[in-house]
Amino acid sequence: MNAAADLPLAGRVAIVTGGCGGIGRAICDRLVREGAHVFAADLVGHCGAGVNFHEHDVTSEQSTTDLMERVRTEHGRLDILVNVAGIEIELTIEDTTLDDWNRIFSVNVTGTFLACKHALPLMREAGRGSIINFGSYDGFIADPQLAAYCATKGAVHALTRAMACDHGPENIRVNAVCPGFIDTPMLQSFFGEAGDSDRLWQEARNVHPIRRYGTPEDVANLVNWLAGDEAGYASGQLWVLDGGLTAQVQQMRL
Repeated sequence: MNAAADLPLAGRVAIVTGGCGGIGRAICDRLVREGAHVFAADLVGHCGAGVNFHEHDVTSEQSTTDLMERVRTEHGRLDILVNVAGIEIELTIEDTTLDDWNRIFSVNVTGTFLACKHALPLMREAGRGSIINFGSYDGFIADPQLAAYCATKGAVHALTRAMACDHGPENIRVNAVCPGFIDTPMLQSFFGEAGDSDRLWQEARNVHPIRRYGTPEDVANLVNWLAGDEAGYASGQLWVLDGGLTAQVQQMRL
């Protein structure tokens, strides 16, 4: 018996944008373990074992079409697209410059649009597909001084639902993972730029009902499920992964 053939994602082809970052790398590693052929599309090439690196600028349509052409040439199909690539700008809207605004929308929204647009023909040829975009709990509620970031995540949420409606009849499912506080370099940088960072780190952690931050592996677990057949009836949904943070009334903790 071929052990590889028994893996849930055996033979499937996946692209993970931002696949060399904290969350992206965990997703790539998990999909490889499940049997998928994985392309980590990122600006830098420090990805895990068994992952194919492809240098990619998510804001460039030419870079996007080059990525899809490589996948077509090497595999002739695409089954899974995970749009992890994103940036954060920690400013109020008044302090956000037009260049800041255009840059964060270019990466977080246009990058998602381009990858989805050019992945669809390959998924159509495969006869199925699972697209997993990355929103945020900040697309539902707002943290202070993240105005432009919140706006981009709200846009990704709306795009996800619209695509699910348009492409469901083609057996292409579209969902968004919406993480809360995940222990990554981005989160550590956020606290590191605050005053008493250690105290804030502990206090923010303790606001979560399960009393911990999420890990990249927590996110990868949800992505893995959405990518596979067990999630065959899941589409057009915004999957919040925040340890119960947004389920509670914060005022009750005062």
